[in-house]
Amino acid sequence: MKRQSREEQFFVSTEEPEDIQVARSTGDLIYDQHGKRYIDFNAGWCVGNLGWKRKEIQSRVNPAKIPDYIAPGYHYKGWVDLAELLASIAPAGLQKSVRATGGTEAVEAAMQIAMLYTGRAKFLSVEGSYHGNSIGTLSIGSSENREQFKNLLPNCIKIRTPLDDEAAGKVEARLKNRNIAALIMEPIICNLGVMIPEHAFMKKVSALCRRYGTLLVMDEVACGFGRTGKLFACEHFGIEPDILCLAKAITAGAVPMGACMTTAKIANKVLKNGFRFYSTYGWHPLAVEAAMANIRYWKENEKKILGNVTALSQLFTDRLSQMKFRKGATLRILGLAIGIEVSDAKYAERIQQKCLKKGLLFATQEKTLTLFPPLTMKQAIAEEGLEILAGCL
Repeated sequence: MKRQSREEQFFVSTEEPEDIQVARSTGDLIYDQHGKRYIDFNAGWCVGNLGWKRKEIQSRVNPAKIPDYIAPGYHYKGWVDLAELLASIAPAGLQKSVRATGGTEAVEAAMQIAMLYTGRAKFLSVEGSYHGNSIGTLSIGSSENREQFKNLLPNCIKIRTPLDDEAAGKVEARLKNRNIAALIMEPIICNLGVMIPEHAFMKKVSALCRRYGTLLVMDEVACGFGRTGKLFACEHFGIEPDILCLAKAITAGAVPMGACMTTAKIANKVLKNGFRFYSTYGWHPLAVEAAMANIRYWKENEKKILGNVTALSQLFTDRLSQMKFRKGATLRILGLAIGIEVSDAKYAERIQQKCLKKGLLFATQEKTLTLFPPLTMKQAIAEEGLEILAGCL
C-alpha cells in the first residue's frame, strides 16, 4: 500500500502539488526547503507588491505593543485611524470602510451593501472572472461554478469579453430594466489572463450605472496598490466607483486583511436599512498596524515605486515582444500586470514547469502565462528571470 505523506494525511489541499516547499522569502526571492533560490514573478498573485519582508512594515507588526483582539462590539482607535488613511488614498468620494479578513469578505460586503442600497437583487459581472470562494462570490464568478455548486445565487448575469463597445451595449440592455443592484468587476480581469477592457467601455458603463441607478463596484483585490502603474487600476479609466474592494497587497502580505470602501451617502443609507457585517477577525490589530505601515510607505514613496513599475513594464514589454514563442503569443500588459497568451494550455504548462526547475515562479491561466512581479523588483533580478523564461520556450 502506498504510504501517505503527512500532507495527504492531515491537510486538504486544493492545488496541484509542486515539488517546492517554501521555507523563507525576502525581497524578490523565495527559497525552498533545500535552500534553492527562486525568482518570484508571481508575488503571491499580487500580494507581495513591495517584495517580501519589507522592514518598514514588518517592524510594525509587534504583538507586544497592541491588544490581542478587539471584539466587533467594542471600539478601537486603530480601526478609525486605518479607515481615515484609506480614505486619504482612495478614489474620490470613497470615505467609509467596512472591515474584512480578505477579498472574499470584502466582495460579500459589497454585494450586501448594493442590495440594501438599491433594493434590488440582481448582479451583473464578467464571465470567467474570480471574486472569491463563498457562495455569494462564486455566484458572480465563472458560470462553470454552477456545475459544481447547484445552489448558487440566482439572478447573477454575465457579460463576455472582449469588453468593447458591443459589450457596453449589452450592459445597457441589462441595466435599462432598472433591476440590477450592482455591476461588479475588476478594472483589469486578472483571472482571464490580464484582460484589459477598452477605455471607452469603462467610461460608458460607468455612466450607464449612474443613469440606471446601478452601483459600480470595482474589485481591486488583485490589481490595487500599484499593480497596474497607478495606485488603483480604475484610475486608468477616469471613473469613480461607488464601492471599492481591497485585500491582498493592503498589508503587503504581512497579515491577512480586506476592506470594502464606499461613499458616506451609501454607507449611511444601508446602516439605516439594517446593514450588519460581522467579521470576527476583520481588521485584527496586527493587520491594522501592517496596513497603516503599508499605506504610509506608499504615501512617502509612491513616485519612486510607480517610477520603477514604469521602467520594469517597459523592460518586460521589450523583452517579451522579442521572445520566440511557438506559434507566436499575444502580450497583454498594464504596469506589472502581465498576460502572455500562447498557442495552447499544454504549451503554457510546459513552459511553467521548465521555468520552475530553473528557479523562476509564475502562474498560468489555461493558455496564458500570468506574471505579477513585485513592483519594487530590482532590474537585474527581472532581467535574470526573463533570461530563464526565454530559455524555456
